[in-house]
Amino acid sequence: MKPGAASRGTNQTGVRLYNERLVLSLIRRHGDLPKADIARMTGLSPQTISIITNALEADGLLLRGKPLRGKVGQPLVPYSLNPEGALSFGLKIGRRSVDLYLINFTGEILKLLHKTYPYPTPGGVREFARAGIDELLEGLPAALTARIAGLGIAAPYEMWTWHEEIGAPKAEIDAWRQVDVRAMMAEICPWPVYFANDITAACAAELMFGSGADHIDYLYVFIGSFIGGGLVLNGHLFPGRTQNAGALGSMPAPDPGHVVPAGRTPQLMNVASIYVLERELLAIGRNPEILWQSPDDWGDDLGEALDKWIDEVAESLAYSIVAAIAVIDVETVLIDGAFPSHVRSRIIARTEAAVGRINRQGLSAFRLLPGSIGNAARAMGGASLPLLANFTQDREVLFKDNA
Repeated sequence: MKPGAASRGTNQTGVRLYNERLVLSLIRRHGDLPKADIARMTGLSPQTISIITNALEADGLLLRGKPLRGKVGQPLVPYSLNPEGALSFGLKIGRRSVDLYLINFTGEILKLLHKTYPYPTPGGVREFARAGIDELLEGLPAALTARIAGLGIAAPYEMWTWHEEIGAPKAEIDAWRQVDVRAMMAEICPWPVYFANDITAACAAELMFGSGADHIDYLYVFIGSFIGGGLVLNGHLFPGRTQNAGALGSMPAPDPGHVVPAGRTPQLMNVASIYVLERELLAIGRNPEILWQSPDDWGDDLGEALDKWIDEVAESLAYSIVAAIAVIDVETVLIDGAFPSHVRSRIIARTEAAVGRINRQGLSAFRLLPGSIGNAARAMGGASLPLLANFTQDREVLFKDNA
């Protein structure tokens, strides 16, 4: 690999040029592609594509494959993304846990750290990230360190809100009001730092590294401490006017039985979030820590509390999905969350059944499908942000005022 090539993605030229980002985006979406296919898809001349692919290969971002023989004419040489072409850090700041990931260009998790807490504090998150970056860098070859494109932060907007739902002292959680999270991390990070809403970031991870690439338009649902959503239109993230498109958690919910602030109707987040299951476990004398400590394995003994919660999630989520479909008219809804895959399967099955009981006259048919990343989606999404900013067409959509 060409020394210093990683810096190509972090300045104002090179990979940020539209045509180069277009080529990288097509190969990421479709897999190995020969120059002839890239030229056909882009409408660019074979000579232009040859110049672009040669430059990207020289910079270590593309790998040249073995020639494909057996066809008339010259053998076709496929190009693929080089996993070592760029690396990035992803920091997920959640209301119950924090994660730091180091991933490569194709989304492989190289190293990770996970920590739980009763609630997040700026100082605690800063120290976790500072020490964590040093720990993840330890033993990393210098050639790979030189290819780190940045740190992406995935965190809820307005961390100080909903403190009652997670049982956080208002005075301590209010400290987030005075914190610019991106600036705080830039003080301890030598690379560019990017920020996005945690569920928008999770949606980006599904698009870049998961099954989202198989769908042109879809609504993305992620159930974490609080439920949220994201939106992909025409193969690109659609963050909306204020980077908050797909904010499903704030949609009105049909279930009035849950505790909500006085005088307010419930929102979907008051019914279909994991913190609701946490409260139900506490109410029956169960320790809910497994929900945050082992999100990929909740064990087999959550019993009726889990069954009840899944039913409530499905009934309320079905109404929100149908309402969303009436507005955005996508054919696919991807559902994922910070829970084991068998819980995801049950939620999808129950939600499908609940959708079937709703009058959908006048709406086009749509599918409910599982997301493919699970609990890692938000941290992976954070790590995707430097890659999105430097190597894809989505930069102009997501990062107009970021980095």
